Amino acid sequence: MKKLVTFLLLVISTVAVAQDVKVTTKDNDLKLAALPYYNYGKGLGITSPDSLFQLNIRFRMQNRVTYIQNEDEDAAYSGEIRRLRLRFDGFVGNPKFLYVLQLSFGSGDVGAEKAGENLNVIRDAVFYYRPTNSWQFGFGVTKLPGTRQTVNSSGAIQLTDRSINNMRFSIDRDFGLHFANINEFQDKFSYNFKGAISLGEGRNWTTNNPNSNLKDNNGLCYTAKLEVLPLGKFKNDGHYFEGDILREPQPKVMLSGVYSFNNKARKTQGQLGDLLYETKDVTSVFLDLIAKYRGWAFMSTYMNRNSTNPITTNPTESTLKRAVFNGYGSDIQCSYIFPSKYEIIGRYSLQKISKEVSLYYPNINQFSFGVNKYIWEHALKLQAEFTQEKQTFYDNTSKNNWYLRFQVELGI
Repeated sequence: MKKLVTFLLLVISTVAVAQDVKVTTKDNDLKLAALPYYNYGKGLGITSPDSLFQLNIRFRMQNRVTYIQNEDEDAAYSGEIRRLRLRFDGFVGNPKFLYVLQLSFGSGDVGAEKAGENLNVIRDAVFYYRPTNSWQFGFGVTKLPGTRQTVNSSGAIQLTDRSINNMRFSIDRDFGLHFANINEFQDKFSYNFKGAISLGEGRNWTTNNPNSNLKDNNGLCYTAKLEVLPLGKFKNDGHYFEGDILREPQPKVMLSGVYSFNNKARKTQGQLGDLLYETKDVTSVFLDLIAKYRGWAFMSTYMNRNSTNPITTNPTESTLKRAVFNGYGSDIQCSYIFPSKYEIIGRYSLQKISKEVSLYYPNINQFSFGVNKYIWEHALKLQAEFTQEKQTFYDNTSKNNWYLRFQVELGI
């Protein structure tokens, strides 16, 4: 991994010398509504003198420490770099031809190395063609147009992690064709339509796992999303980051709905999860509501996944089974940010598992409370969170767990 970082920095240095580049002082942020990263400040931008090439460089990291108390287990501490991201974006030849590359290096991002599978440091690697301000077309691996919290950068959320429902029901990233039609206006009705046709396997997925009989890919994933902003667009794309840190002077609302069909999915959560023993058709539906006004923010999400006959059986060992994560979840989140840049947040999450897979997954009720101190908006903030959850199993037994966490978010 050190060699990879060294190689990338060497390439950047070589390009800079070869093209007599200059560092830009203007706002060089990449503006792609189909890929709404949260940016604060200018980052580091390099533009060739002939303006035929631009490279923007950003990084961010999340450092955290957690005290964990699970029922019937000894208390434990953990400290980790939860996320460490390096991002490059810009254009080549013409600002209509854009690219985005994002790499991840934290253990929570990359995961454990598995035999027969690639070490997945690639989060985004996508080429975009933007013929007009309204239309964007992408090819590569990046986020699918899923729930509001999926689309939000993990660096622009209020609690230290996304909800348990987002972790289980998200369609996350995928390789394929991505497109968006953006129609956002100040203080009047606006709407966006986004979609993708993708492989349905998740980000940069390959496997030579000898235990998998799912070798051939002959199914695709089809995703469509509609966003409606009846009172006009938010300040600085505020519907793509949590909390009303900009204190909207007028009420702003966004409603959105997503439908996704993953034909012959291989994994328990569609693009995520463990490999199934046979492919399954998986349907996902998401609904979102966001509202912001004068420091107050309210967000609600409903998520649903369904697959017919979701349980699969190992063909060589009938006692081994894996099931599609069928069920639904809902999140309700409310916050207020004070003029002093301190913020309080509460979130309630309910996760209900379909009866046919209740043997494999518990139902969960979870409540989280957080306090944030913003120094440079979401780019530099201090976060404290307390989360308590109750897991209820198929035999009506239950387990209560909680954790207390402190996190520092830093990015450019």
